[in-house]
Amino acid sequence: MAVFHDQLHRVINLPGIPKRIVSVVPSQTELLFYLGLDAEVIGITKFCIHPEHKFKTVANVGGTKQLNIDQIKALKPDLIIANKEENERGQVEQLMDICPVWISDINNLNTALDMITTVGSITGRVVEARSLVAHISNNFIKIILPALKLRVAYFIWRKPYMVAGRDTFINDMLQKCGLINVFDADRYPEISMYDLTLAKSDVIFLSSEPYPFKQKHIDEFKEIQPQAKIILVDGEMFSWYGSRLLYAPAYFRTLVSTLTKN
Repeated sequence: MAVFHDQLHRVINLPGIPKRIVSVVPSQTELLFYLGLDAEVIGITKFCIHPEHKFKTVANVGGTKQLNIDQIKALKPDLIIANKEENERGQVEQLMDICPVWISDINNLNTALDMITTVGSITGRVVEARSLVAHISNNFIKIILPALKLRVAYFIWRKPYMVAGRDTFINDMLQKCGLINVFDADRYPEISMYDLTLAKSDVIFLSSEPYPFKQKHIDEFKEIQPQAKIILVDGEMFSWYGSRLLYAPAYFRTLVSTLTKN
């Protein structure tokens, strides 16, 4: 019996290396496949779109917050990988009646790298996970960006408007870009356009997910905040904390270059 701890400091007892894994977190699903667990991953959510060929062939167990518990049970997993923020607590507690559930809690790059290392240990992919962590760390070291002193509002939702606040992984990525988050509230506060005006943002990021902001929304914001630079950004680069972190630094470098152009 192997004993592990998840990122909520819960004890996870596993009789051996898992052979039937259900992942209910998109970025961690992508990580599992990156680590070579193609045969072991037997269930994913409808939002686990990477890699595309796996999205089309592996059993779909519902949305991250609307899981099909009966279907997951029927798959007879020996490990379920979940996340404190992305999954609904009541459903995760139901999953615990099926098999061991390892829960991540990610709010910065360090906790993301810790998650990758631990998932590698649990799944028998220690070497692969350590190599991935080294590559991600090196990529972030190489793109250390200057503090731009630009004030940014990062929008994740519309109706109601919601932004990324402090103690979020997105906020940590903004800091890696040398940017200042104008909203200092916890987690993902709802805001009004009046709140945005008071914040005096230099830049407004409209994320591609979870709400799919488009060009028409840029036009809406331009009418309200004509002084701000408004940009559609790739939400996966700011909020996916698995193997996609390999590509985030290069994306951030290009984004910051765009911001510094007149």
